[in-house]
Parts: sequence; structure tokens; C-alpha cells
Amino acid sequence: MSLFSRVVRGRLAAWLTLAVALVVGVVAFGLPKPDNPDPVSGTGLSVEWQSTQVERLQDQLPSKDAQTALVVVSRADQAPLSGAADHGQLDGLAGQLNSLAAGGRVSPAQVSPDGTVALVAVPLSTEGGPSAVVDEVEKLREAVGDLPGELTVEVTGGPAFTADLGKVFQGADTTLLLVTAAVVAVLLLVTYRSPFLWLVPLLVVGATEQITLRVVESLVPAFGIYLPSGQVTGIASVLVFGAATNYALLLIARYREELRREEDRFAAMRSALRRTAEPILASGSTVVLGVLTLLLSEQETNRALAIACATGVILAMLSALFVLPAALLLFGRGLFWPFIPRVGSAAREGRIWGRLGEMVIRRPLPVAALAVLLLAGLALGGLGIRTGLSETEQFSEKPEAVAGAETLARAFPAGSTQPVAVLTNPQAAPAVLAAASDVDGVASARPGAAGDRVAQIDVVLTAEPGSAASDRAVVALRDAVAAVPDSAPPAVDGADAPDGALVGGSVAATYDSNEANTKDLKLILPLILLLVGAVLVLLLRGILAPLLLVVTVIASFFASLGAAWLLFDHVLDFPALDSGVLLLAFVFLVALGVDYNIFLVTRAREDARRTGTRDGMLSALRVTGGVITSAGVLLAAVFAVLGVLPLITLTQIGIIVCIGVLLDTLLVRTVLVPSLAFLLGDRFWWPGRITRDADAPSDAVDAPAEPVPARD
Repeated sequence: MSLFSRVVRGRLAAWLTLAVALVVGVVAFGLPKPDNPDPVSGTGLSVEWQSTQVERLQDQLPSKDAQTALVVVSRADQAPLSGAADHGQLDGLAGQLNSLAAGGRVSPAQVSPDGTVALVAVPLSTEGGPSAVVDEVEKLREAVGDLPGELTVEVTGGPAFTADLGKVFQGADTTLLLVTAAVVAVLLLVTYRSPFLWLVPLLVVGATEQITLRVVESLVPAFGIYLPSGQVTGIASVLVFGAATNYALLLIARYREELRREEDRFAAMRSALRRTAEPILASGSTVVLGVLTLLLSEQETNRALAIACATGVILAMLSALFVLPAALLLFGRGLFWPFIPRVGSAAREGRIWGRLGEMVIRRPLPVAALAVLLLAGLALGGLGIRTGLSETEQFSEKPEAVAGAETLARAFPAGSTQPVAVLTNPQAAPAVLAAASDVDGVASARPGAAGDRVAQIDVVLTAEPGSAASDRAVVALRDAVAAVPDSAPPAVDGADAPDGALVGGSVAATYDSNEANTKDLKLILPLILLLVGAVLVLLLRGILAPLLLVVTVIASFFASLGAAWLLFDHVLDFPALDSGVLLLAFVFLVALGVDYNIFLVTRAREDARRTGTRDGMLSALRVTGGVITSAGVLLAAVFAVLGVLPLITLTQIGIIVCIGVLLDTLLVRTVLVPSLAFLLGDRFWWPGRITRDADAPSDAVDAPAEPVPARD
């Protein structure tokens, strides 16, 4: 660990380290920003998926540069639209919107059979990308905002959902930064009970987070991966804050412990770094390897998240091992005021955890059994779990696009907001149209745009987009149109030639995304467990302890999922779990949850060389209990901050990870792992062995140590 010790050899070395860190930060903010590449598709799925192939083939249609927004007109009392005044308003509305429509023409309003809702389809130009679509939607909403008060006008459809989703992330980085920084500041202040100490780690962590976001803006596009705004940077920001603060808590706790043994603060920091560098590097490497498994995901957003989060955790490790020690040393012991650690002073922390450990060591088997039963009981809460959110269920606060879709669904087929696109060749279009019309769950099918080589059939489903019934209709529709002879459209570059007509559009894309998430789960879940297990084997030089730790983390994940589902279903009234949440929650919980076990078990292994496994685990529980609990509570609170954004997916990720981290911190690490070590004794490290060294220096801090001359 001499590399880390060099930054704490003296005041000059500390200043030079901070100067180098400042230069690195300036260079990071000066990195060129490459152009953000175009997304591989609207869903981020490759051409292997039908919805992406349809999206590519639609570029050959005359309507390729337009998306249809839907203007929905109704009365607040849901009464029928009647009389010359209402119909005159509808005719005037259609004419008024001609100037905003791509092609300069809007079709007359369609009135529902019961006369309560009218629909005006407005094709909007998509030239200029997603941001241009958002601007067009805003212009459309402004144009329809001056209708008489007795009429309610709402804009929905694909472009409107895109615009409203974009609003969710407007200012999201700033909101998350402010709320997360406030949460971290409060928890650090409570942890250290010092008016000064909390400022140093907060400033270092905040600077690390800002540098991470800037590096990510250059790094992700450099890999040819589209970087979506908001979701990726938001999760990366929260992860960096949590991980960097955890490492800071571990280092500062060990530094304070060493200050009670060493008069020279530089020697104390060198000793603290020697003892904490290994667990910090091991836990950070676990998180990095864990999130990098997302590079194998079918979703482009997950691949961007992998690079962003791995970059953030690497920078968090570097800041904890280089920048934070240098910053702490410049202020001396007085930074801990009013609880300044003096040589030979007794430790204030660890008494509660020491007593808890003594209770566990007396009856380890019943305690372990109770912990397992509690985890199993919580996991049972997930037996009735439902997955898959419909299009209108993804927002915790209802935007206009959702309200308009609900109004439309009262009088028109629920799938009217997002018609399904069936692409075939022009010659087979009539046969494909007939086949599509006969499918159960199809409300209507009509010819759409057609080019020289591709023709589109617009299909409206009876079910709400994104629902289970909608998914079944998509599967049935694909089977029906693919069976039409000679109906295949041209092949897309990079994809195999299709066997028949293809079904796409946003509804089919949602179904494909859910299928891709299932595929990712089957591949990535076992891989991350193998990687985490390998890191633990290398760190602990054994097999049994790593295996037990991995099993406890898995149990913690299922318990947190069950507990979270009970909260979602019975308290928050969420309709289902988003299909992408399971993968991300598992990756973060396994990678982060094992951190606290690493902090505990590496210290136990260190102390076991002096006192044996049982006493070593008891000592480790006492000296690490406070810092690990503080770190776990802080990380849980930081992830819970994701709930400030009105998007159910992020809220669900935040709550599941929050509950899982608390279980890992307060139950698994505190009770279950120590009880297993007490039961197994030295066999806990099998097939490795603990070599007893009675002359090893004691880590106790209650007895005075021989002082050495202070260096100021």
C-alpha cells in the first residue's frame, strides 16, 4: 500500500496531492464533448428485435419525418359534444392546426360513437430529433389552449408522451444533486457530531460527483453509445455520492482509531490507509465488475449506465484513497472537535455493537435461524408480484399525455393513442390487412403509408398499450401476419431476412423491451454472482466464507424485493413492478450489499490472526459496527432520493435498493454473518486457514500507547 502512503508523508505531500487532484479536475472539465451518437432505436434495442427492424424500415416511407400527436376534446362533465357551437369549434380547431402539421393539413375531427369525445390527429415533424418533437408538442399545446372553458382539450399520443417524459428529467440533475447533498450533509453531521469534520468528506464527494458527470458526458459517446439525459446521470450521481461517502466513512473511522494510538497524525493516516485500502479496493472492484455486466444488456441505456457507474465508482475509490487523506491531514486533529481523539483515550463508538455481538456469540444458532426466518418471511411478500407497467402507469404524477389517453380510452379503443405498425411489401398489403383484421384484440386495421418497397398497415388494439392484454395481442398479430405468404418486407442491414410481415411501433417495442429484460436477467444475474464470488475468494483466500456471503446477499435481495412489493402494492398503490427494475435493483444490491460484508469480514480476518475467528469477529463487529451502520443508512437514504422524480421506475429502484441496503447493514452484517462465523469458528475460512500470531499488534484503543513526537 506504499502508493497510497506517499500522499501522507507530510504536509508538502498532502498539498501536492490536492494540487494534482485540482489539475485532474480542471482537465476533466476541459475534455472535449463528442457528438452524442444517435440511439440504435427508440427503445435502445438492436436490429435483432422486430420493433427495431420496423423502425428502420419506416425510414423508407413517405411519412418517415412525422409522428402523430392526438388532440382530445371533451367536456369536463363527460356530456356529449352537441350543438352547432361545439361542432363549429371542432371544425375551427382542425383548420387552426393546419399550420403546425407536417404537410400542412389536418384531417377533420373524429367523434366517438357516444359523442362524448372528439379526436384530431396532427402529424408533427420529427426533423431535428427528439428535442424538436418536444418543441412541436409545446407549440401544439399552446395553440389549443384558448378554446372555450366548457371544452377540455388534451394532447396525447407518442410525441406527447415523449415530451412529458422529457419534462420529468428537466432539472433532474440539479434536483438530485441538491437533495442528495442535503441528505449526506445531515447524516454526516449526525454521525460525526462535529461542526467542521463533515464538510471535508462532503466537499470531496461533491467534487467527485461533478467530475464523474463531466467525464461521463465525454466517455459514453466515445464508446459509440447514446447517452440519454436524466436517468443515467441521475443514477450515476446517486451511486457516486453513496459509494464515495461510504469509503470516506470507513477511512475516517480507521483514521480516528489510529489517532488514539499515534501522536503523529501522518503516521496514523499511513496506518489507516494500510488497513482500509484493501477493503475499499475490494468493495469498489466488486461494484465496478457488477455494473459492467450491464454492458451485456440488450438495452442501450443499461450499457450507458454500466460505463457511467463504473467510471463514478473508480473515481470514488481514487478520491477516498488519495484526495480525502490529504485533505484531512491539512486540518489536523482539531477537525474532530469537540470529540478530538487523543493518544490513549478510550473509544466512544462500538459499545452497542460489542454488546450485540456478545449476545449473538452466546446463542449463534437460534440467532442465525431467526435471521433466516425473517429474511424468508419478507421474501414471501413478493409471491404475488406483478411486472410490466402500461404506458399510462409509468408516472407517479399524471401528466397531460396520460390524462388525454385516459379520456380517449373512455370512448375509443384504448390502443388508439399508439397504433401498431405492420410492415410488409406493397404486393402483400391487402392479404396482410385481412389477416390483421381477424386477430383477437384488434379493434381496427387500415392501410397506412406506402412506398416503393414497403407498405404499412395501421392497427389499433382494444387493450391499453403496455398491458398484458396488449402484449398478447402483439404476439397473436405477429403470428398471423408472418403466416401470410410472401409478405416479408426488405431485410434491414445487420438483421436476418424476415420470414413474413413485421410488427412494430411503440406498443410492440414495449413488448420487445420486456422480453429483452427477461433475457438480460437470465444472462447477467448468474454472471454477477460469479464475479462477486471470485472477488471474495481472492480477497478472503477461501471458498466457504465467500459462498456464505454471496448466499446472504441473494437472500437479502429477495427479502428486500418482497418487502418493497408489499409497500408498492398496499401503501403506494403501484399497479406493477417495471420490468427493467429487477435487473438494475439486483445489480446494485448484490454489488453494494456485499460491500458491508467486505468491510466486516476483512477486519475480522485481520483481528482473527491475533485472537482467533470468534473473538476476531466480535472485535470486528465492535469496531466497524458504527461506521458500517452509518454508511448503510446513508447509502439507503441516498438511493431513496431517486423517489423525488415523478417516474415510478426510478422510485421503485430507489426503494428496493434502500430496503436491501438497510437489511444488509442492520440484519445480515450485524447478526447473520457474525452468527455464522461464531458457529463455524476457524472453518469459516475453509479451505484457507488463519495463522495465529500472538505478537501481532493489538487494535484496541483503550490502553495508552507510547507517544511519539508530534509533527505539525
